[in-house]
Amino acid sequence: MKKILVLTSLLSTFAFAQIQKVEPMFWWKGMKNPELQILVYGKNISDYTIELSDEIKIKDIQKTENPNYAFVTINTNDVKKSSFKINLKKKNKNKIVDSYSYELKDRQPNSSNRNSFTSKDIVYLIMPDRFANGDESNDSKKELTDKANRQIPDSRHGGDLRGIINNIDYIQNLGATSVWLTPVNEDNEKQHSYHGYAQTDLYKIDGRYGTNEDYRELSRELNKRGMHLIQDYVTNHWGISHWMIQDLPTQDWINQFPDGEKGFKRSNYRTTSQFDRNAADIDKKIALNGWFDSSMPDLNQANPLVLNYLTQNAIWWIEYAELGGMRVDTYPYNNKEGMAKWVKAITDEYPKFNVVGEAWMHSPAHVSYWQKDSKIAEIENYNSNLPSVMDFSLFSEMPKAFVEEESWDKGMIKLYNSFTNDFLYPNVNNMFVFLENHDTERWNEIFKSNPSYYKLGLTLISTVRGIPQVYYGSEIGMRGDKNNGGDAEIRKDFPGGWKSDQQNAFTNEGRTAEQKMYHDFTAKVFNWRKNKEVIHSGKTKHYMPEKNVYVYFRYNENESVMVILNANEEKQTFKLDRFAESLQGINTGKEIISDKVLPINSKGEISIDGKSTMIIELSK
Repeated sequence: MKKILVLTSLLSTFAFAQIQKVEPMFWWKGMKNPELQILVYGKNISDYTIELSDEIKIKDIQKTENPNYAFVTINTNDVKKSSFKINLKKKNKNKIVDSYSYELKDRQPNSSNRNSFTSKDIVYLIMPDRFANGDESNDSKKELTDKANRQIPDSRHGGDLRGIINNIDYIQNLGATSVWLTPVNEDNEKQHSYHGYAQTDLYKIDGRYGTNEDYRELSRELNKRGMHLIQDYVTNHWGISHWMIQDLPTQDWINQFPDGEKGFKRSNYRTTSQFDRNAADIDKKIALNGWFDSSMPDLNQANPLVLNYLTQNAIWWIEYAELGGMRVDTYPYNNKEGMAKWVKAITDEYPKFNVVGEAWMHSPAHVSYWQKDSKIAEIENYNSNLPSVMDFSLFSEMPKAFVEEESWDKGMIKLYNSFTNDFLYPNVNNMFVFLENHDTERWNEIFKSNPSYYKLGLTLISTVRGIPQVYYGSEIGMRGDKNNGGDAEIRKDFPGGWKSDQQNAFTNEGRTAEQKMYHDFTAKVFNWRKNKEVIHSGKTKHYMPEKNVYVYFRYNENESVMVILNANEEKQTFKLDRFAESLQGINTGKEIISDKVLPINSKGEISIDGKSTMIIELSK
């Protein structure tokens, strides 16, 4: 039998040191949950007595099979001062051999009631390494293995937090109101670390992006403008070079397989086994406990110490960086009971805080299972507590809907059918709707830079229920062939983000005519959407597509918007009497893309060009 991953010590070079790490490094007074578990790490630390200064009572000390760890639990309400000492003493002796000064900071005013992203927002997804290089001095770091080299597609390219800060005006002017960054915590794997999903330190921003302070500065600069920073959080796995993976607190800190190479067995990725009543136990086990990749050990959220560590870490970042939301990677790969507790702990502390989970499933029933208060999940007495999900079902139907010839189940009827499943979702307004992201084929690659298809897709995600999410570069027509070039092809550098770039698409004058067409259309639609409550929270009434033309209305008590999507190559003219129930009392409409005022009533007709869209504000 092959050996599982064994406990190994990182501390041979620190033989005479005691406290090497304390996490969280500090905390805050006045949290709703006053209980705090402090990880204290050092060589053979369990051989020592841990005491706190000022006669602060320790609620519990949990030691593990690895003598280098102690988990110290306190009630922060018992701490009257802003700081205290964690003292290490030799057993049966009063002499302090080491200590750590622990600080309890004051919270920002109204911190627990912080705003988060909602259906009023438009989310701009950035892969930081590929967006803009604002500080060339941190492109490579001596202490971090993977060095910058823009000539190698999968190497670090030098994009950083300063580059994003420098371009907030660009993002805001585009109409986006929230920024989702792929992970920026330290990822010190040997190669291909730029994506950030194999993190090696959960309390530290990767030095090639900047510092913790830079991250907080970005969030605060966004907050000043009424915008939000969304953190990409990974609960399912860490990088194999993470310091805790190299010196496991417990063998079951990660999921391991005795018959695997160093505990590794790859997931079968069949996460429908989470709710499949017919699933074999072995398939379910490998799906949930198998590793996402050989370099990404699978965390065991069923272990209370692991779950509490992840919970406190998430809350620490929300409080420290004043975050406006979280997106959780590979959500169904986690222990679902543990994750329900994780989300609840966060939203109990921050009632308005929004968390969106990546449940990459194509059935609406499967996706809706993961949203808070799902009636489907309720059948088995489960509630994920997860406020938001990503609409992968709609995502998978859109490319086909816009190219297929109309038939009983092909063409624009796919969109119609997708929305007929909205009854499954507890909160249809709190879902990400998107054309693409950092893991998918570029939309403009699928359609070979045909702007008509971009306009069809963008109009749809901007006017239906939910929260539109756009991937950096889409708004200037960026392409990339993932099928032939791998992930790096869909994660190219944004032109103008580096001083050496020959072109700067961040500026109007720097864009090509084609890029300007994409950008201007995006900005017009997004900036219009910002102030449209009827789009943010209105109801939907849609009509079955005819001749591959899909018409739907977004409406509330005060206003109504008519959206027309024509997937045909040819111009279509049709009578409006079929939409009489949605056009009662309506006489005119303003088409927001062309700014034209049109006569609109149930007795008239309307024409729309081939492969085009119309967004019409209706008036009586």
